[in-house]
This record gives sequence, C-alpha cells and structure tokens, in this order.
Amino acid sequence: MTTSPQSGRGSLGGLRVIEIGTSVAAPYAAQILGDFGADVVKVERIGTGDDSRSWAPPQWDGVSVTFLALNRSKRSLVVDYKTDAGKKILESLISESDVLIQNLRPGALAAAGFDAAHIRGLNPRLIYCELSGFGAVGPRASDPAYDPLVQAYSGIVSITGDESSAPSRVPVSLLDMGTGMWAALAVFEALRRRDQTGAGSHVQLSLLQTALTWLTIPLMGVQSGSPVPGRQGSGLAGVVPYGAFPSSDGYVFISAGNNQTWNDLLDALGAPQLKDVEAYSSNPQRVVHREGVTRDLSAVTSTFTSDELVDLLAEARIPHSPVQTLDQVLGDEQVNALGQFTALHHDAIADFTALNLPMTFDGVYPRISQAPPALGADTQSVLASLGLSEATIADLLSEGIVQQAATDGDRMANEAGAKGTDGAV
Repeated sequence: MTTSPQSGRGSLGGLRVIEIGTSVAAPYAAQILGDFGADVVKVERIGTGDDSRSWAPPQWDGVSVTFLALNRSKRSLVVDYKTDAGKKILESLISESDVLIQNLRPGALAAAGFDAAHIRGLNPRLIYCELSGFGAVGPRASDPAYDPLVQAYSGIVSITGDESSAPSRVPVSLLDMGTGMWAALAVFEALRRRDQTGAGSHVQLSLLQTALTWLTIPLMGVQSGSPVPGRQGSGLAGVVPYGAFPSSDGYVFISAGNNQTWNDLLDALGAPQLKDVEAYSSNPQRVVHREGVTRDLSAVTSTFTSDELVDLLAEARIPHSPVQTLDQVLGDEQVNALGQFTALHHDAIADFTALNLPMTFDGVYPRISQAPPALGADTQSVLASLGLSEATIADLLSEGIVQQAATDGDRMANEAGAKGTDGAV
C-alpha cells in the first residue's frame, strides 16, 4: 500500500515560502509548493497554532487528521507578530522570502501592520498570494467564509443531492482545496513572470471564484437559455442512464452515453425488452423520460448483487463502478497499484503515511520532505537562519514572543547535520 520517500526534490528547491494560514485553503496551497521542493515556513500563533490542530476527531494517535493531511513538507515557526519584536521577525522573514500565502480573515493581516503595500515594500520581488472567501471586491469582500457557506452561495448546493431531500453540500473541502490548488498554480505563473520582469505580484483568489470556475458548464447552460438545473442525485443532466443504480445489496454506478452502449447494457443485463420502448430510443428521449428509465432499469439491476452486476458490466465493457466505502478504497487493488501512499517518519505516529500529489514525473512522485511539524518545531532554526543569535532567541522565548516545541533543539541539530544550510535564498 505504501512506498518509500523519493530521493529527488522538486523544481522549487532554493525558494522560501511563508504561509500565514489556517484551516484548509492556504495550508493546502503551501503544502503543494513544499512537495515541489520549496522551503515552507508555516507561521503560527502562540499557544494554539493553526485552527486545524484542534479539529478532532478524527485523530491519528492523538493528532488531528485534518492538520496532518494539509501540513507536510513545512517547518513551523511560532511568533506573535503583533508585538514590536515579533513584527520585526516577520518583516525580516518576508524580506528574505519569495512567496507569502495567507488566508486569514479579510483585513486581519493588514490590521496587524502587514497590508499589501507594506509587504511589497519590504520585498518588491515577493509574490504575495491572498486567499479569501468571497473575493477582493464587492459587497461581501470583507465577509468571513467557510467551504460549505460558499458551496451554498455559489449554487453548488442547489444542484447537489436528491430533490426529495434537504439541501446537501459536497462532503469534502471542494472549494478550500480547489482554491489552494489554484493558488499553487498561480504562484508558478507569478514566478515565471518574475523571471521575465524581476518584479513580484499581488495574487488574489477566493473560494467563490473557484466555485464559479467549477460551475463553468452549468452556468454556461443557464446563460444559453437552458432551464436552471435542479438536484438530480447521482445523475447527470444531459445523459441517461448515468448514476447509481440499486443492486440487491448496494449500488453500482452505470453510464451509457450513447445508443450503442445503451443497447449493450440491456443485452448484458438480459433486458432486451427495453430496446422496444420508443421513449428510450435515443439519449435525448431518455433524458426527457429520465424517471421512467431510472425506474425500469433499477427494476432490472436490483435483481443482481453488486458483485454480479460488476462482473456483467465489466464483461460487456460498460462504464461502471461499484460504490465503495473509504475502507474498501484503502484496500482496493487499483488504488494500491498507483503507489500514492508514502510512509513518513512522524515523532508521534509510528505508522504514519501521507498521500502524494496526484502526478508522477518519469514515474516518480514529487518527494515529500517531512511529516507535518509539531507546533513550533522549527522556531529556533528559522530564527537562526535570519541571523538571530542564541542569546536573542532565548530572550524572545522567555518573553513569550516566540514559542518552540520541546524537540526543537534536537530537530535543529538533525537538520544542520543533514543539510548544512536552511535552504533559504
């Protein structure tokens, strides 16, 4: 199920990324950049750190699974940048970095003395990437937002689930992680622009803009004059049959996007009589008569077990999939053949694994540099890389301006022995 960490680093080696992030979107963006080789310094608040450190259950040996999923390939620096001394530390870090990604509540970082103008003034080559809920302009620009709220606001909820049930969101962080992905892509574009101009960029993204992008096809359909789509369960507006059909012990997804596949499906299921139904004779007709197709086909599929259905559909080469639970996914032969899970050393979790980015380069996944850090695990090493002396760091610690994990010193020594440098530019 797992592979060993890969030896090659990504193309962002030598670049430093600051993440002042919480929850999902900015942490996910920075994690992607870390997996591509950047030195990511995660700036966290005194005492609690990233909110997701306390999001539990689920936990893995006492550690928040949400935090673990979004914060590998990073170093943790804990500093109170609202103090004068802490502000100087963050200013120094910004002046020596390449990218800053943040998704705090709109206006929060500016209120702490770090608006876009000040940040760019500290480092004109910096790429400042700002993530928000509703966007940088407009009547809701200053509103805080969470993934499900924007799923509802954007219309995603209006087309999700079944018409007979209450509104339902997509039960993953679709917009948070999507915005993080777009942010990482935007950083690559901004780096290319900097190569050409020598100047950084102020990049702005939002969950709402990501939602609108995911809704490109249905929104364009409404613009074209087509009816506003409603909720269709597992179905698809323009193709029937397409979705989950019952077996005697579960459900199997089936897709028949053209008449040949429709006829092959009926032959495989031993239901040739449905070929003679005029209302089902073409896909446009089946779309119009969706309810009848679903009813009649379900009556046939429900006479088989899921395993029997899968075998019949596979033999007839009908696009299909069993509806698997997540534990079944972890044991699935195809999933494990991809080798996307990687074992990593974690101080608190003996059998920790992480999920690689979903691409390989010449057959190799991008290298994950380290497991998610403990709160303040790298405070000393990051401050030392900024030129602060041991005595100064000790004073900052005693004054409560910075915080370190109990294992920070050991970790710093290990890093120095392994790399010789902190990887900063």
